[in-house]
Amino acid sequence: MQPLSDRTAGFTDSVIRRMTRISNQYGAVNLSQGFPDFDPPKAILDRLAEVAHEDYHQYSITWGAQNFREALAAKQTRYMGRTIDPNSEIVVTCGSTEAMMTAMMTVTNPGDKVVIFSPFYENYGADTILTGAPCGKVFTRDELELIAGLAKKYDVYVITDEVYEHIVYAPHTHTYFAALPGMWERTISCSSLSKTYSVTGWRLGYVIAPAPIIERAKKVHDFLTVGAAAPLQEAIIPGLRFGQDYYDDLLAKYTHKRDLFCKGLDALGLVHNVPQGAYYVMMDISEFGYDSDLKFCEELAAKVGVGAVPGSSFFREPVNHLIRFHFAKKDETLNDALNRLEVLRSKIPARAAR
Repeated sequence: MQPLSDRTAGFTDSVIRRMTRISNQYGAVNLSQGFPDFDPPKAILDRLAEVAHEDYHQYSITWGAQNFREALAAKQTRYMGRTIDPNSEIVVTCGSTEAMMTAMMTVTNPGDKVVIFSPFYENYGADTILTGAPCGKVFTRDELELIAGLAKKYDVYVITDEVYEHIVYAPHTHTYFAALPGMWERTISCSSLSKTYSVTGWRLGYVIAPAPIIERAKKVHDFLTVGAAAPLQEAIIPGLRFGQDYYDDLLAKYTHKRDLFCKGLDALGLVHNVPQGAYYVMMDISEFGYDSDLKFCEELAAKVGVGAVPGSSFFREPVNHLIRFHFAKKDETLNDALNRLEVLRSKIPARAAR
């Protein structure tokens, strides 16, 4: 038999998705993989029910249904501060994961160098390998302008992942990298609707970039997945037309959940960060003395009944003292997890590193 692909030989399964399976195995409260346990907005669900009986069951245009792209362009024009052309500057993808893969394959060549900021989402490294090139942080305007200056100096593209654009906690604000002076031409903005509208299973993402880049990205996307689900593109349109009040309410909801969960961890004397954006908390497990954060997470699910993700999944550096919880859950789910964590130190007592 011929050998399998060298480029994928070093792949493991996704640790994030693995921890969901382990959580399910032990009946743990799953705070590992970041998906809500509450419903999407009613207007979207109502439209979904209607779409089931309408003519949206065959392929849409490969790079996205026309009315979907028009609604998305109108929304992003409002927030990105520049007019987005729905026909030449958008490609609709199967989630932001495909958007990132499409972006990478559009602008990189084998042997190119790719700079990834740590901590990072685990897919970024895999995307880089597949294209043949070798967590709650909000970048300040000054930091982004520093990166922009380096992009200009070294004549590189910048690929952004902006799925949490509407979940940024005061006093922090989200700055679209493409909106910085001189950056539109070299920025490929990737995002999805999963987090904003609580539809992680719908797998609707997109790439926004200048027309010459999008023209190439359309071809890459076509040969990757052909197209995103036509009925779901239609069903999500009411959400894309929501007013600012929806996004204000969304932020208020997640601010409340962040504060509830962080205060609960504080009450238990557990050390953690306070996220500036998104819906994840990193907890320091140094006191427990584990060399392997993966082993700790497995025992946390089995003995305490709470699922988390080992922090080493997000670092290239040898970081093994952090685990990640997410708080995109109902209040009762978060309180259940906090109640279970009350016995953490008795179930997993601190010990020497092992």
